[in-house]
Amino acid sequence: MAGTLSDYLELELLDHVFGNAAYSAPATIYFGLWTAALTDVSTGAAANEVPNTNGYARQSLTNNLTNFPAASGGAKSNGVAITGWAAAGGNWGTVTHLGCLDSGTYGAGNMLAWCDLTVSKTINNGDTAQIAIGDFDVLLT
Repeated sequence: MAGTLSDYLELELLDHVFGNAAYSAPATIYFGLWTAALTDVSTGAAANEVPNTNGYARQSLTNNLTNFPAASGGAKSNGVAITGWAAAGGNWGTVTHLGCLDSGTYGAGNMLAWCDLTVSKTINNGDTAQIAIGDFDVLLT
């Protein structure tokens, strides 16, 4: 899955590099599942995020070099599997996109990056979600 930075993060990084304001990376990154397309202007608002029912919650990873090894070739990938989503206690729908956010609170926070899934995944009652090592790739182009 190839992803891209959100407009929010692009502006934060430009301001940081070119002297307008310092940007501090979040200590924890949160991942959410969406059932409709995300774009560069998407936010942490819950529109089309898997409903906050049936055991769904955003998953967290500490923002460090173990979980996100050094960038290479214009890309940054996850160094560990993104797991922890509980088995669905009901149908979550067909997941098409993954969002990377600075908040674990459903419907809140800033979208940092997002990607479309290479293959959509329907998550039904009892299914679990997981993103394999190296499958979340954010590119700077």
